[in-house]
Amino acid sequence: MSMASTTGLARLGLPALPLAFVALPLYMFWPHHMATQFGVSLGVLGGLLFLARAFDALTDPAIGLWVDRLFARGAQKVLRLSLVIGFALSVSFVLLFFPQWLLGQTMTMEALLLLSSVLLVVGYAAYSFLSIALQTWGARMGGDTLARSRLVAWREGLALVGVILASVVPTWLGLHVLVSAFVLLLGLSLWAWWLAPRPTSVDSSAATRRGFWVGLAGPWGHAGFRRLLLVFMLNGIASAIPATLILFFVQDRLQLPPESQMVFLGAYFLAAAVSFPIWLRVIRAMGLRRAWLLGMGLAVAVFVWALALGAGDETAFIWVCVLSGLALGADLVVPGALLNGLLSEDGPAQQTQAGAYLGWWQVATKLNLALAAGLALPLLNLLGYTPGTQDAPALLALSWAYALAPCLLKSLAAGVLFASASVFQKET
Repeated sequence: MSMASTTGLARLGLPALPLAFVALPLYMFWPHHMATQFGVSLGVLGGLLFLARAFDALTDPAIGLWVDRLFARGAQKVLRLSLVIGFALSVSFVLLFFPQWLLGQTMTMEALLLLSSVLLVVGYAAYSFLSIALQTWGARMGGDTLARSRLVAWREGLALVGVILASVVPTWLGLHVLVSAFVLLLGLSLWAWWLAPRPTSVDSSAATRRGFWVGLAGPWGHAGFRRLLLVFMLNGIASAIPATLILFFVQDRLQLPPESQMVFLGAYFLAAAVSFPIWLRVIRAMGLRRAWLLGMGLAVAVFVWALALGAGDETAFIWVCVLSGLALGADLVVPGALLNGLLSEDGPAQQTQAGAYLGWWQVATKLNLALAAGLALPLLNLLGYTPGTQDAPALLALSWAYALAPCLLKSLAAGVLFASASVFQKET
């Protein structure tokens, strides 16, 4: 079975679906569940999540280096360890939502917080290992521009399906169904991964002989990776700012009920999922770099209209979400394909370090969300906005932060990408 077959691509992408459950429910549903069911304060929950996520981000490069060394011992070794780590992830996910199954109904608050801290660290570490191993597997598959793009599109498309399922299942069917679905889907996806096409074996002895710190710092010696990471982060922060501020924008600027946020997010993600075949055609016709520039241009041209929206503009905002979602497809497919292309340029030797590159890539992904909140929220406060206000200058500041700042950042990312034709000359 070749990677190019639909079955092969589905098997290589399927683990991304349940892994998408881990990030979203823990941020959206776990704090609310712990606060309402067990009386844990929001401040404590926020602190636990922050510390666990910070530790998770710091360990990603080391996990990536570990994955490279596992691949040096064969893909079978990676799969076997992934099964063990998948089991640990399942257990931690279940017990985070239902700690009474281990501690009993008479648990103390101290025991609950200690267990939650351990489970968050274990769960996030397991999630990071599986994510990096899956992406490294794809990077080692090689192939031409279109083959790499198709692989990333399948993986990111199935991840979007996971995001949508994780958003609606708890609301419609409850947390028991969410947890059960996660365990079942993770098991099925790991079985599919076991049957997936395997990367060609290459000599990884040089990678295993590198010292820890040399291996960790290795990706930063690649000029193309540094340039791509800069574009990825500028563009990623631009996309993360609206995600951070959407509830404020919906309730205060559009004056719509909070529940409508799910309609807007659903339209956004569904449009992104539908757009993948379109962007693959664009990539085939234009190349990766030009396709990404087109996607950024579309995003800016559409999203800038959010500046003009006001109270009651629900239909107009749905259109903004749909068209922005179509542009999002390029953001999800092209960066990963470009990274895999950079790793393929220097032949198999460069691919033996794919895990180290993807470890740093994961750090950048997580920093995008943190920096978006760290920039947008203080900026709004500085401009005089407070949640619930109807003050016209404050609402204008909210629109600037929600729509104008992302457009400026995305335009800057597009400028850097446009000026990088020589760096990505094989992908233009």
